[in-house]
Amino acid sequence: MIMMRFLHSSDLHLGKRFGNFAGDLPGRLREARHAVLGKLAAHARQHGAETILLAGDTFDTETPAADVRRQALTEMAHHATLRWVILPGNHDSLQASELWAQLVTEAPDNVVLATAAAPIMLADNAVLLPAPCVNRRPGRDLSAWMDDAATPEGAIRIGLAHGAVQTFSEDAAGAEVIAPDRARRAGLDYLALGDWHGALAIDPHTHYSGSPEQDRFKHDRSGTALLVEIAAAGAVPAVTPLPTASFAWRTLDLHLLASDDPNAALSALLPELRDRRQTLAKVLASGHAGLAARTTLNRAIEHAAPDFAWLDLDDTQLATECDVEDLDQIDRAGALREAADALLAESVDTNNSAGERAIAAAALARLYGYAQQVSQ
Repeated sequence: MIMMRFLHSSDLHLGKRFGNFAGDLPGRLREARHAVLGKLAAHARQHGAETILLAGDTFDTETPAADVRRQALTEMAHHATLRWVILPGNHDSLQASELWAQLVTEAPDNVVLATAAAPIMLADNAVLLPAPCVNRRPGRDLSAWMDDAATPEGAIRIGLAHGAVQTFSEDAAGAEVIAPDRARRAGLDYLALGDWHGALAIDPHTHYSGSPEQDRFKHDRSGTALLVEIAAAGAVPAVTPLPTASFAWRTLDLHLLASDDPNAALSALLPELRDRRQTLAKVLASGHAGLAARTTLNRAIEHAAPDFAWLDLDDTQLATECDVEDLDQIDRAGALREAADALLAESVDTNNSAGERAIAAAALARLYGYAQQVSQ
């Protein structure tokens, strides 16, 4: 028997717009997602895998732009010695009939469209059982058919599906939850899942590959694909993560005490200078800081931001310590002092929501910073 070896990836979301970012960053992030195809092909060749399974959401929408669709197929065709299997996910489900009609027409010979719940022979000793998403909310477990799917005796059984297991889902799926023990029920040697954007092992035979390029801070790890090696039917698969990401998305927890130097604390937290261009970082500040320290922190973030793909400070959980001397540095009287007093009162008023108090504290720190700039 020949070992079955393949790559498992999912959730490429080609063509994702990243409209929450400005400048050239959305374009850079979109291009990184397209570049994943070449990285998957390189990994497959390096590790002797002939097949790449894409477990849904290859495209971000049901109507991807023509250039997104055709350039992806062109890249796959360029790696003609490899076989690409594309499963419809919830973002690019079969309900997008025009998309799949176009793919049928345009797909090169080495691209297999897994659009039917029917066995696909991957090798003499391996069968793929796909569960394509019929629409965005199918309302049932589409992998259930695998339990009774007939395959040759002694064949390796590989399931391919997209959706939630238990409560795991990027889109809070409901009735279509995939049975967490589907691999056991259906006698699958491996169940390749998509939908959850972070790599996750449900059991030794069931894995989410995660998105090969992060697209949010929810999964605080770099994107990977999975190299899967199955020696024979019934064997436990060997699963090896392989790096695929161009960008790193990092949530950085910065806890400050009133006596801390914000510059030093932030500097110790940020990645190496040469890594910052490919890093999107969100600094979550908490603890306590005086007005001067908050001003120092904001300026340090502003100074570091140009080194990063994107850098942001969330200081809503950072409590402000303030005394009369701090307010005197804004102004001793007049409209500015009245505004400062009002903001301070709002920032500590328990009748206000936590969000309202945080906004008032941030506004007070900003007012303090402006006053310091003017006085210099």
